[in-house]
Amino acid sequence: MPTLLHAANISKHYAGVQALRDVSFELRAGEVHALVGENGAGKSTLIKILTGAVEPDSGTLEIGGQIVTENNPVASRKLGIAAIYQQPALFPDLTVAENIAIGLESGGPWRLVNWRERQARARELLARVGSTIPPETTVDRLSMPEQQLVEIARALGASAKILILDEPTASLSEREVERLLQVVRDLRSQGVGLIYITHRLEELAQVADRVTVLRDGAAVATRPLAEVDRAELIRLMVGRELTAVFPKQTVPLGETVLELDCLGHRESGVRMVSLSVQAGEILGLAGLVGAGRTELARVLFGIAPADSGRILLRGKPVRIDSPATAVELGLAYVPEDRRRHGVILDLPIAANTSLAILRRLSAAGRFDFGRERSLAQAMVERLAIKTPSIDLLAGQLSGGNQQKVAVARWLATEPGVLILDEPTQGIDVGAKAEIHRLMGDLTARGLAILMISSELPEILGMSDRIAVMRGGSIVGTLDRADATQESVLSLALGHTEPARRAG
Repeated sequence: MPTLLHAANISKHYAGVQALRDVSFELRAGEVHALVGENGAGKSTLIKILTGAVEPDSGTLEIGGQIVTENNPVASRKLGIAAIYQQPALFPDLTVAENIAIGLESGGPWRLVNWRERQARARELLARVGSTIPPETTVDRLSMPEQQLVEIARALGASAKILILDEPTASLSEREVERLLQVVRDLRSQGVGLIYITHRLEELAQVADRVTVLRDGAAVATRPLAEVDRAELIRLMVGRELTAVFPKQTVPLGETVLELDCLGHRESGVRMVSLSVQAGEILGLAGLVGAGRTELARVLFGIAPADSGRILLRGKPVRIDSPATAVELGLAYVPEDRRRHGVILDLPIAANTSLAILRRLSAAGRFDFGRERSLAQAMVERLAIKTPSIDLLAGQLSGGNQQKVAVARWLATEPGVLILDEPTQGIDVGAKAEIHRLMGDLTARGLAILMISSELPEILGMSDRIAVMRGGSIVGTLDRADATQESVLSLALGHTEPARRAG
């Protein structure tokens, strides 16, 4: 197979950080080449260099056998490189055909548009990726996987021969993942070269031909996928044997901190939820997409205050009608989408850490920046946040470290109950292990954790008990010793299985 892309000895240095060190990478026509590594390993920097968003300090880039002397996003697209990210970059109020046409059609702003031809071209390109989306549909009506297909179709319309897929399945259901992977296989058979970036290592066996592992800015291995298993990939990624992705600590349980009695919120679909969480316990909340887990978390935190049932904290009934009230009562909530709701990317770590306790750090109309910095530095050390400074913008951190900053923000409130919604979504295996160890440390200090997760291994590996939701209600609660993937899924799917323990 001819070589489409060859990057040789690419290096890039940022202030205080060596992002890439002499990295070489090759992509052939009709190949899926996986690029894996922990967050912060250098994957994003390499992709930015390939797409012309960032200039390397040294190294050479060849596309189709020709050395690229000057690269930028426009030149990169002309060279046939296109990147599809986890969050599609489409205009929601425009139609599918209009979004595909952007960047493909030439002419000035006053040219006449041949609408029939535009829609026919969109239909043809969508057919190449196995999609029957009507071209006249506005993008805001499409699901996430449908939007990704539109972006891929647009890239093919621009004659892209090199397609970069960056965490394309992070927010997709299993059925949607399989559909996308089939599209990847189809594109490979058409001679397109694909760079596939994912933290879901189990997907690689279905699509990848080769894999390159980055660690600390260096390429530590490039192997045919058939010659390396998942355990070896993890060892290469983290530089050590990872024997405990789920380092569950067994700690003595204390008093019942949180108890829900027939809690409900009609508009959210949460109904008749009863459960309890003890100090030192991790209660896993499992269920299929749409089961009501995040909706329950929002009710608990006062974002959508309950309209029926009771909430008891340490045995006393309370009314939580706002997040401010929840914080005052000792509840903290790290939401699912850390980039939108967990951290403010354009603020430094120090400012992010103090967001939930601004009043406590203020007196007589003055803010105590010294206390803020002391708090932030203590949290960086306590949570092992990898950063050269507490003044670094949160957006410059890796995903796992952003998640730690989100946790730090709420630990600063000194809560008794911590709600974690998808705590390790979109982060690599090494960072997952660090978050799990942190959870163990927190429960050892007496914190009660309610953990929502769509990953069954995480639910089974970290929970003391597992409450399974379906249709907005708890349909069963299993002790750790009795829980299996089959028993959890059986409850989630509505099959009858007795709960081992009420509440």
